[in-house]
Amino acid sequence: MINVAIIGLDSSHTIEFSKRMLGLDCPETERTTQLKPVCCCRFDSPFQGKEGLDAREKLMTEMGIPVTLSFDEAVENADAIMLELNDPSMHLEYFRKVAKLGKPVFLDKPMAQDLSSAKEIMTLAKRHAVRFFSSSALRFDQAIRAAARNYPNPARAIVWGPLGIALAGSSVVWYGVHTIEILQTLMGQGAASVSAVRDEHGCVFTIAYTDGRRAIAEMTQGVWRYGGVLHNAEGTGEYPFAVETGAAFYGELLKEIERFFAGDSDGVDEETMMDSMRILDAANRAWLSNNSESVKI
Repeated sequence: MINVAIIGLDSSHTIEFSKRMLGLDCPETERTTQLKPVCCCRFDSPFQGKEGLDAREKLMTEMGIPVTLSFDEAVENADAIMLELNDPSMHLEYFRKVAKLGKPVFLDKPMAQDLSSAKEIMTLAKRHAVRFFSSSALRFDQAIRAAARNYPNPARAIVWGPLGIALAGSSVVWYGVHTIEILQTLMGQGAASVSAVRDEHGCVFTIAYTDGRRAIAEMTQGVWRYGGVLHNAEGTGEYPFAVETGAAFYGELLKEIERFFAGDSDGVDEETMMDSMRILDAANRAWLSNNSESVKI
């Protein structure tokens, strides 16, 4: 059994992952068998007030998971660490703390609040020889994986998803990461620029690739569905896909985390994680400028 410390209580993922690790109030197919949440560290966050944190702490204690204000106490008996921080601006700060421990880490989406912070996280991981990966749960959704498997190397893609509004920082980085990582999973790497057209409903991003491919990422406020269509170069074929309602993708991601902590998977590789952050960085700049922005290395 792998003992897991959960750092952060401001994300609903803390509750969702804990339920699936313990096999409580979730479908059998979404449960894991080798992960045990042993402690959770709580702290203030702009993404959740005291009342919400208190309610989540009550849920955690009812599941038998102690909640503490002490980071050191939370990680004391852990074999692995899940950073479940809803506020991306805290990711670098807490990764600094966990990197020194030398234990495998899952860093929930997005990897960081900006590209420079993501680069620093990667530097810390290498300096301390820490295995870690960061990902949206949508990257491991069955419909997304089936689309990648059944329709590889598309020339064009349209992907849509919600644009949740962040209580601090960039909404594009915080919630747009889901749609961008779906797109990246299906289109691969090589994005050169991102342009944006904003309206009262959200934003439509157009991603141009170095090899002439093109993709559209549509993010809409209040529409909580993910899907898209892949096209071939000749325009003679297409592959529509849609993520089923519910939260099965939490189970798929947690199973990947379980394999990663056990040493049976690398999760998401360094270049893929950084490529995702580069696209998000360009998309956020395009959102702010309402124009086209280059993807920076």
